[in-house]
Amino acid sequence: MERVEHDLSAEQWTALKAAWGGCAYCGAADAPLQRDCVLPISRGGRYTLDNIAPACGSCNASKCNDEVTGWLRRKRLDERAFLVRHVEIRTAMTHLFMRDPGDTEPAEA
Repeated sequence: MERVEHDLSAEQWTALKAAWGGCAYCGAADAPLQRDCVLPISRGGRYTLDNIAPACGSCNASKCNDEVTGWLRRKRLDERAFLVRHVEIRTAMTHLFMRDPGDTEPAEA
């Protein structure tokens, strides 16, 4: 973990949890949420606004370092719904945290 650059701020994490409204994978809204790397760190992922999804403890532990779409299929969760929602939320978060419309880098939180 120390060798990987992470830049997810507390403000961004709060916004992600609010946007998802529960576990990004199973939808559970009554469990504490953990930061899950959609692309696991072991596969090159980082704790960034584009790569973090809130996950309940059960989903986070089950997914571990699996590739997300294969894991969703094995768990019989709605892969398409997750991917569509992930893109929608990534787009919204990018706009929310941009410095100004011409910037391509997310704003510092």
